[in-house]
Amino acid sequence: MKLDNKKIFQTLNPNKIWVPVIIGLAIVFGMFYFDPSVNKDSLSGIFDASIPWIVVAVLVILFRDAGYVYRIREITDRHLTWKRAIYVIILWEFASAVTPSVVGGTAVAIFILNKEGIKLGRAIAFVMVTAILDNLFFVIGAPIILFFAKGNIFPSSKVLEMQLENSMEAIFWISYSLYALYSLVMAAALFYRPRVFKWVLIKIFSIKWLRKWKHDAQEYGDQIIVASKELSGKKWNYWVPIVVATIFIWSSRYLMLNALISAFVPLAAFEHVIIFARQVIMWIVMMISPTPGSSGTAEFFFGQFFTEFLNSYTFVTSILWRLLSYYPYLILGAIFLPRWIKQVFFKKKKNKINPGQDVSGS
Repeated sequence: MKLDNKKIFQTLNPNKIWVPVIIGLAIVFGMFYFDPSVNKDSLSGIFDASIPWIVVAVLVILFRDAGYVYRIREITDRHLTWKRAIYVIILWEFASAVTPSVVGGTAVAIFILNKEGIKLGRAIAFVMVTAILDNLFFVIGAPIILFFAKGNIFPSSKVLEMQLENSMEAIFWISYSLYALYSLVMAAALFYRPRVFKWVLIKIFSIKWLRKWKHDAQEYGDQIIVASKELSGKKWNYWVPIVVATIFIWSSRYLMLNALISAFVPLAAFEHVIIFARQVIMWIVMMISPTPGSSGTAEFFFGQFFTEFLNSYTFVTSILWRLLSYYPYLILGAIFLPRWIKQVFFKKKKNKINPGQDVSGS
């Protein structure tokens, strides 16, 4: 099993931050031009924000990132130090921010963990566990949230045209079904019958018009088998912390927007439930976005889902939402990536060239 380093570095390219930024700016200008409710006075709404609630929103997003760092340490059996875990998460988030949501940063995450000294098989196992846990949060959490929100999930026809409302609901259920099926198959392959999964995969890609991907399918099957071996025998005290951390991470991600909306308008308890629930729905829809980090898609759906709560504050809140939850990872990734490359590649090469030499010069 080999990682395509060239493709990885094409993804981990700081120059790529301009693509989602340009798409996001295009959507913002489009809203100014086409939406009569958005004008130059819309941005002045930021001065009406409650500073304590803004602080809460920032703290919640920091808690989410702390949860990510804690989870990756626990998943890797604390192989990573806190500092290395922070690097891994920042670069992982950066990769996710510059790739389409439907692609994600999985291959990059495996590459990063591998370069942090984790064997390839273990790195694959850890990333697959992370992906399955994240998907299961949606698969299990969405019906629970739907129940508590009492059906007030999709924007009403007063906000959306009926056709668009029905289309959005259809997109959600299609996305949900695909993620549920994927999670079920991957969990069964990883924890139950990895060799059967590989055999089925090879049979499927032996079909004439799929044959050119047969080698890739075989490699993927091998990765599943290796990952399954790495995870076999893990006890409950391994799984409980990372499951709890996963719930904490995604809850924090969504509660940030609850706090942000509360900075502009007062919300009743049930409205908090609806806003939280709509984020789960919106994120599942956004997962099939073809744009890097769901740029454009996120801004568009934000207005559709939350205008009825925010009214004239929708535009400024959507900008703050993306500024807090998305753009920092583009900036941090561009800053941390050169440092990480220097630490992981150049220092290792220097040590190989000068074995036993005191690099500090003392």
